Amino acid sequence: MPPTYLYTLILLAIATHFTIPLIKIIYFPYNLTGMIFIFFGATITLWADQIFKKEKTTVKPGEKSNKLIIKGPYKISRHPMYLGMLSILFGTSILLGSLVTFILPLIFIILIETKFVPLEERNMEKTFGKEYTNYKKKVRRWI
Repeated sequence: MPPTYLYTLILLAIATHFTIPLIKIIYFPYNLTGMIFIFFGATITLWADQIFKKEKTTVKPGEKSNKLIIKGPYKISRHPMYLGMLSILFGTSILLGSLVTFILPLIFIILIETKFVPLEERNMEKTFGKEYTNYKKKVRRWI
């Protein structure tokens, strides 16, 4: 599941920050701007998740949705939960300030774009047809 990838990559960012010879690129107090990205990511992820719970549809990739959600953060991103997770990971990299940690958000994007997004979008097209196709034309995948 995507949160497992997020948590694993955060732990890997912390581990690499302390174990691989550091090339520090963001220093205190500028590294604290990472907290803004972490806060934004947590907020958008939780907001999107709450909408799914309120609408009683699944949040799990691969499971069939019973409702097309196009409100709230879904007005600006077709995958706001992934966007939020990416923001959390990017914020963690800024907070740590080590160059090596910025590889991990790229790994996250590759994993999500190859393992989850194609499957989810294919399922949404099968389930919601033209309604989803029209939504895809209006709203970008990430931002």
